[in-house]
Amino acid sequence: MFVSRIVRRAFGAAARSKSYSTSSEASDSAAAAVSAKRTLNPLEEFFEPDRSADEEKPVIYGRGWKASELRLKSWDDLHKLWYVFLKEKNMLMTQRQMLHTQNLRFPHPERIQKVRKSMCRLKHVLTERAIAEPDPRRSAEMKRMINAM
Repeated sequence: MFVSRIVRRAFGAAARSKSYSTSSEASDSAAAAVSAKRTLNPLEEFFEPDRSADEEKPVIYGRGWKASELRLKSWDDLHKLWYVFLKEKNMLMTQRQMLHTQNLRFPHPERIQKVRKSMCRLKHVLTERAIAEPDPRRSAEMKRMINAM
């Protein structure tokens, strides 16, 4: 998108001035080089990657997660998925705000609702697990952690 290109140019100078692959070990430097290729600047994670205007196919976005699918995941997988949802939500909200300040329309606003619903479903599944926990101390700890999310 046009907006993300402008922001990348503005923040790109800071990314080019730093080298993200400064590790002395060969394997670490190779991994850092691969990750540096993907995102030169950590702020780029707040913007959707550019798509060429030549593409004729419309972009189709996925659906939200169902609670039945989330119940099959482990506690650690759900914890990681929460942060994926949070990152996606932040990216969409940032993009929406930037387009709003430039009086442009935010494409596919239903994506934010899909992420929010998925986040609510994930919290619901975690709450179900916390209630089903036989140990009251562990249950209370789980509920505190869920409420802090």
